[in-house]
Amino acid sequence: MTPALPLAVLGLVDAAFSGFRAYAGRDARIRKHRANLRAALRGLTVGAVLLLAPVLAAAVLLLTAVDPARTYAVLAAGGTGFLLPLTLYAAATLLSLAAYFVLPFRAGTLAMVVGLGPLTLLRPLALAAACLGSVLNGGGRASLLVGVLAGAAVLAVEPAVHRRWYRDVHR
Repeated sequence: MTPALPLAVLGLVDAAFSGFRAYAGRDARIRKHRANLRAALRGLTVGAVLLLAPVLAAAVLLLTAVDPARTYAVLAAGGTGFLLPLTLYAAATLLSLAAYFVLPFRAGTLAMVVGLGPLTLLRPLALAAACLGSVLNGGGRASLLVGVLAGAAVLAVEPAVHRRWYRDVHR
Protein backbone atom coordinates (compact mmCIF):
# COMPACT_ATOMS: atom_id res chain seq x y z
CA MET A 1 0.00 0.00 0.00
CA THR A 2 1.25 3.46 -0.83
CA PRO A 3 1.60 5.94 2.05
CA ALA A 4 0.35 8.79 -0.15
CA LEU A 5 -3.27 8.69 1.03
CA PRO A 6 -2.55 8.70 4.79
CA LEU A 7 0.05 11.43 4.27
CA ALA A 8 -2.43 13.52 2.28
CA VAL A 9 -5.08 13.10 4.99
CA LEU A 10 -2.60 14.09 7.72
CA GLY A 11 -1.48 17.11 5.70
CA LEU A 12 -5.03 18.29 5.04
CA VAL A 13 -6.14 17.80 8.67
CA ASP A 14 -3.06 19.72 9.79
CA ALA A 15 -3.93 22.47 7.32
CA ALA A 16 -7.44 22.77 8.75
CA PHE A 17 -6.04 23.05 12.28
CA SER A 18 -3.55 25.64 11.01
CA GLY A 19 -6.40 27.72 9.64
CA PHE A 20 -8.14 27.50 13.01
CA ARG A 21 -4.94 28.50 14.83
CA ALA A 22 -4.52 31.49 12.51
CA TYR A 23 -7.92 32.74 13.67
CA ALA A 24 -7.95 31.58 17.31
CA GLY A 25 -7.92 34.33 19.89
CA ARG A 26 -8.79 37.09 17.44
CA ASP A 27 -12.49 37.25 18.24
CA ALA A 28 -13.98 37.88 21.68
CA ARG A 29 -17.47 36.67 20.77
CA ILE A 30 -18.75 33.68 22.70
CA ARG A 31 -20.55 32.03 19.79
CA LYS A 32 -18.04 31.77 17.01
CA HIS A 33 -18.59 28.28 15.63
CA ARG A 34 -19.17 29.60 12.11
CA ALA A 35 -16.01 31.71 12.23
CA ASN A 36 -14.01 28.74 13.53
CA LEU A 37 -15.36 26.54 10.74
CA ARG A 38 -14.64 29.23 8.14
CA ALA A 39 -11.06 29.55 9.43
CA ALA A 40 -10.56 25.78 9.30
CA LEU A 41 -11.93 25.66 5.74
CA ARG A 42 -9.61 28.49 4.73
CA GLY A 43 -6.69 26.54 6.15
CA LEU A 44 -7.85 23.41 4.37
CA THR A 45 -8.09 25.27 1.06
CA VAL A 46 -4.68 26.91 1.39
CA GLY A 47 -3.17 23.61 2.52
CA ALA A 48 -4.65 21.74 -0.45
CA VAL A 49 -3.10 24.25 -2.83
CA LEU A 50 0.30 24.26 -1.09
CA LEU A 51 0.40 20.46 -0.87
CA LEU A 52 0.26 20.33 -4.66
CA ALA A 53 4.00 21.19 -4.63
CA PRO A 54 5.18 17.83 -3.23
CA VAL A 55 2.62 16.00 -5.37
CA LEU A 56 3.94 17.69 -8.50
CA ALA A 57 7.54 17.06 -7.45
CA ALA A 58 6.82 13.35 -7.01
CA ALA A 59 5.03 13.27 -10.37
CA VAL A 60 7.98 14.94 -12.11
CA LEU A 61 10.40 12.53 -10.44
CA LEU A 62 8.33 9.57 -11.62
CA LEU A 63 7.80 10.90 -15.14
CA THR A 64 11.47 11.71 -15.69
CA ALA A 65 12.91 8.61 -14.04
CA VAL A 66 14.97 6.13 -16.02
CA ASP A 67 13.40 3.33 -13.97
CA PRO A 68 9.94 4.51 -12.84
CA ALA A 69 9.25 1.30 -10.88
CA ARG A 70 12.42 1.77 -8.84
CA THR A 71 11.69 5.46 -8.30
CA TYR A 72 8.17 4.61 -7.16
CA ALA A 73 9.55 2.03 -4.72
CA VAL A 74 12.03 4.57 -3.35
CA LEU A 75 9.32 7.22 -2.96
CA ALA A 76 7.00 4.70 -1.29
CA ALA A 77 9.74 3.65 1.15
CA GLY A 78 10.49 7.29 1.88
CA GLY A 79 6.80 8.03 2.33
CA THR A 80 6.47 5.21 4.84
CA GLY A 81 9.48 6.52 6.74
CA PHE A 82 7.96 10.01 6.63
CA LEU A 83 4.63 8.67 7.90
CA LEU A 84 5.94 6.89 11.00
CA PRO A 85 7.06 9.95 13.05
CA LEU A 86 4.01 11.90 11.92
CA THR A 87 1.72 9.09 13.08
CA LEU A 88 3.26 9.27 16.55
CA TYR A 89 2.86 13.06 16.56
CA ALA A 90 -0.76 12.80 15.39
CA ALA A 91 -1.52 10.18 18.05
CA ALA A 92 -0.16 12.46 20.78
CA THR A 93 -2.22 15.34 19.39
CA LEU A 94 -5.38 13.23 19.25
CA LEU A 95 -4.78 12.02 22.80
CA SER A 96 -4.50 15.61 24.00
CA LEU A 97 -7.66 16.60 22.12
CA ALA A 98 -9.54 13.60 23.49
CA ALA A 99 -8.47 14.52 27.03
CA TYR A 100 -9.74 18.06 26.44
CA PHE A 101 -13.16 16.85 25.34
CA VAL A 102 -13.57 13.95 27.80
CA LEU A 103 -12.10 15.24 31.05
CA PRO A 104 -13.79 17.74 33.36
CA PHE A 105 -13.25 21.41 32.47
CA ARG A 106 -10.13 22.12 34.54
CA ALA A 107 -8.41 18.85 33.71
CA GLY A 108 -9.35 19.24 30.04
CA THR A 109 -7.96 22.76 29.99
CA LEU A 110 -4.75 21.51 31.60
CA ALA A 111 -4.51 18.77 28.98
CA MET A 112 -4.89 21.41 26.29
CA VAL A 113 -2.21 23.67 27.75
CA VAL A 114 0.22 20.87 28.58
CA GLY A 115 -0.45 18.85 25.43
CA LEU A 116 -1.48 20.94 22.46
CA GLY A 117 0.58 24.01 23.31
CA PRO A 118 3.95 22.24 23.23
CA LEU A 119 2.86 19.94 20.40
CA THR A 120 2.12 22.96 18.23
CA LEU A 121 5.60 24.29 18.91
CA LEU A 122 7.10 20.87 18.12
CA ARG A 123 5.54 20.66 14.63
CA PRO A 124 8.76 21.71 12.84
CA LEU A 125 10.74 19.11 14.80
CA ALA A 126 8.16 16.43 13.99
CA LEU A 127 8.51 17.29 10.31
CA ALA A 128 12.31 17.20 10.57
CA ALA A 129 12.03 13.76 12.20
CA ALA A 130 9.72 12.71 9.36
CA CYS A 131 12.29 13.83 6.77
CA LEU A 132 14.99 11.89 8.63
CA GLY A 133 12.69 8.86 8.79
CA SER A 134 12.16 9.17 5.07
CA VAL A 135 15.87 8.96 4.35
CA LEU A 136 16.56 6.25 6.94
CA ASN A 137 13.79 4.08 5.51
CA GLY A 138 15.49 4.03 2.12
CA GLY A 139 13.83 7.01 0.46
CA GLY A 140 17.03 8.75 -0.54
CA ARG A 141 17.22 12.20 -2.07
CA ALA A 142 14.02 11.88 -4.05
CA SER A 143 11.80 11.28 -1.05
CA LEU A 144 13.74 13.83 0.99
CA LEU A 145 12.93 16.45 -1.65
CA VAL A 146 9.24 15.53 -1.61
CA GLY A 147 9.25 15.43 2.21
CA VAL A 148 10.90 18.83 2.56
CA LEU A 149 8.39 20.33 0.14
CA ALA A 150 5.50 18.75 2.06
CA GLY A 151 6.91 19.97 5.39
CA ALA A 152 7.39 23.49 4.07
CA ALA A 153 3.85 23.43 2.66
CA VAL A 154 2.16 22.48 5.94
CA LEU A 155 4.28 24.93 7.92
CA ALA A 156 3.35 27.73 5.51
CA VAL A 157 -0.43 27.31 5.87
CA GLU A 158 -0.92 29.12 9.17
CA PRO A 159 1.15 32.20 8.25
CA ALA A 160 -0.50 32.37 4.83
CA VAL A 161 -4.03 32.20 6.28
CA HIS A 162 -3.14 34.71 8.97
CA ARG A 163 -1.60 37.14 6.47
CA ARG A 164 -4.48 36.83 4.01
CA TRP A 165 -7.51 36.94 6.31
CA TYR A 166 -6.63 37.72 9.93
CA ARG A 167 -3.81 40.23 9.97
CA ASP A 168 -5.96 43.21 10.98
CA VAL A 169 -8.84 41.51 12.81
CA HIS A 170 -9.70 43.40 16.01
CA ARG A 171 -13.14 42.77 17.46
